[in-house]
Amino acid sequence: MARYTGADCRRCRREKQKLFLKGSKCDGPKCPFESRPFPPGQHGRGRAKESEYLLQLREKQKARRIYGVLERQFRGYYEEANRKTGKTGEVLLQILESRLDNVVYRAGLAKSRDHARQLVKHGHFLVNGKKVDIPSYRVHAHDIVEVRGKSREMTPFIVAQAEAGSRGVPAWLETIPSQFKVLVHSMPARGAIDTQVQEQLIVELYSK
Repeated sequence: MARYTGADCRRCRREKQKLFLKGSKCDGPKCPFESRPFPPGQHGRGRAKESEYLLQLREKQKARRIYGVLERQFRGYYEEANRKTGKTGEVLLQILESRLDNVVYRAGLAKSRDHARQLVKHGHFLVNGKKVDIPSYRVHAHDIVEVRGKSREMTPFIVAQAEAGSRGVPAWLETIPSQFKVLVHSMPARGAIDTQVQEQLIVELYSK
C-alpha cells in the first residue's frame, strides 16, 4: 500500500502550522517548526500571495496529512459525505474521526496517528471482541475498542496506562485505563472535534 515516507516535520512546515504528527516531539524545543516556521524549499520564504484556489487546496492537504489519508481515499470520504444528510464538511470530519487509528490516538493509546496506525496494523486491538487490523476501519456508536490480552504487557500500552488522564479525551469517547478499553458513546459533533481545519474550504474545492 502506498504511503508517505518523507519527513513529517516538512509537512507541518508546508502547511505553516503544527499538525502534531510526531507526538511529544511537536511540543518540545527540538521541533523543526519552531526554528523554521516557513514552507520548505528555496522559495519557501518568498511565496506569492495565495489565491482562493490555493487556500482551498492547502486546507484539503492539511486535513489529509493530519489524518494520514491518501488522496484517492480522501476523495472517497468526501463523496460519501456528500451523499449523506447534513453539512457535507461536518460529515466528512465525522467519517475521518471514526477511523479506528484516530480513535486509538484520541483515546491516548498511541502518541500519534502514525503510531496508532502501526499498532492497529500489528493486530493489537479488538472491536466488539473481534480482532481488527485495518486502520481505516470505522467504529460506530456503542462500539467497544480494547487492547488484546496478549498485547497489554507491551511497553506502549503500559506507558499509555501510566499516562492516562494527562491528555484530554473527547466527550464522545470514554476510556477505562484499568481494562485497556475505549467506549464509543456516539459519533462526534463538530463542536467536539478540535482539528483546526476549515472544512467548508474543502467542500468548495471539490464542488468545482
